[in-house]
Amino acid sequence: MGMFQKLKIGDDVTPEIDWQMTPEMSFGTFESWGGREYIRSKVSETERVYYFFVDNWGREPKLCLMERGVKHAEVIAQIMAPPELVKDCVEGQGTSSLFEKSYAINEQIKEWLIINILETDDVSRVIPIVKTVQIEDMGEALPSLENSRFSGEVTQLPVEESFLQQSEIPELMKKWNFFEAESNPDGYFTNHFADTGDGLTLVDEHTGLMWQREGIDITSVRTMLRIIEKVNKENFAGYSDWRMPSMEEAMSLMDPQQNEKGIYLQPCFSKEQPFIFVNARRKPGGYWFVDYKQGRAFWSSGTIPGGFARLCRTV
Repeated sequence: MGMFQKLKIGDDVTPEIDWQMTPEMSFGTFESWGGREYIRSKVSETERVYYFFVDNWGREPKLCLMERGVKHAEVIAQIMAPPELVKDCVEGQGTSSLFEKSYAINEQIKEWLIINILETDDVSRVIPIVKTVQIEDMGEALPSLENSRFSGEVTQLPVEESFLQQSEIPELMKKWNFFEAESNPDGYFTNHFADTGDGLTLVDEHTGLMWQREGIDITSVRTMLRIIEKVNKENFAGYSDWRMPSMEEAMSLMDPQQNEKGIYLQPCFSKEQPFIFVNARRKPGGYWFVDYKQGRAFWSSGTIPGGFARLCRTV
């Protein structure tokens, strides 16, 4: 296949396209336990699967080639298909949620790919995506914890797991004066961040919480809990009591203004965890998340698409 040769994949054995794989199924296969037609326990750490999908996150939808594996996901090429063909596929999806913008291809795109990409040596429509390493801007240096001038009272936020209905969210946001784009757009909770000096964490002296500057990649809630256990066994940053934040703790980080990285957080936090699990479940079902990209709290399934995490601990 000329496409894989251009992408420099499969020098010895030419890979095959998995026409059954979809964005939704790939999460169940490689990130959670057991897909619909695949069992993760039978997938090796080095195995790679290739499938086409439609990316509708930007202004215009585009057809892409995904390389997928256990804890590995990389879009390796854009396929320059006729725009009308790709748009028809998107329109055929009907109404989708805010976080479902990657679609399985339809039969029309599959037929076009076979004829114009896979059964021809013309690879001009295959555009490799070159990975670039970017160093994230983490903002201006914070004052050190040792030299902090914080003299205010510590606000003790709830720590325990909570069970919340949608109707309870506005009252919670107003009680603590948290900014939340939908239910409390005028809210503002002040923080007093200090640098611990390890490059990994910081402390909000207003709440008495230590936070990860970065966090944990997207996965299911079940896998996330196992990762937190591992983080504590390995004494991340010298501590073994890291946990998922409560709804109130996670919302305390929400900033009323989007920063230059496009998230409602101070720049001292990474943008790579746009929405995170919190230690709260929805009544009657589902899990609550805090979304720093949209500036809100929302609920969804704990499995697909899952969520990121930014852990905290009480100082």
